Amino acid sequence: MKHYKILALVFGIITVFSMGCEPDDICPESTATTPNLIIRFYDISNQDSKKNVFNLRVQGVGNDNPLTDYNIVTTDSIVLPLKTNASGTQYALHKEYSNLDNILGGNEDLITINYSTEQVYVSRACGYKTVFKNVTLTIINDGDNWIQSKESINDNQSVEDEKAAHFKLYH
Repeated sequence: MKHYKILALVFGIITVFSMGCEPDDICPESTATTPNLIIRFYDISNQDSKKNVFNLRVQGVGNDNPLTDYNIVTTDSIVLPLKTNASGTQYALHKEYSNLDNILGGNEDLITINYSTEQVYVSRACGYKTVFKNVTLTIINDGDNWIQSKESINDNQSVEDEKAAHFKLYH
């Protein structure tokens, strides 16, 4: 009986040490994870030319704070995270944003991004990532839109990586 206890103890120790971390248990930073939506801004009068948006502030609708990278910036492109637990995400894009004594200046347009989600297995260490299928973008018409039109880069647009823009917005 004593031999069985020793054998069980030795077996237990071997099992614990054999279950240690392996090199592939760490997800490398270079591994693609859930992608963001990329939007580029273009000149409405010269649609081949990118055009900066000045003093742009981007904020998720229903969120109290703007996106960290887009709080009053000048840019010709934005990278937006999409909700993985929903079928849509809405953003306020505020051009020429100003806030003097709680008086807001500029022009705010709302965009709605709708999609279906799919979970894709990456690896044991990285788990799953979400890809977005059948992505559409709608500009909410408020009668004073600075965003004049939009264009999807591909038919049946999907967001599976961050290598290129997914939509063009013209202003």
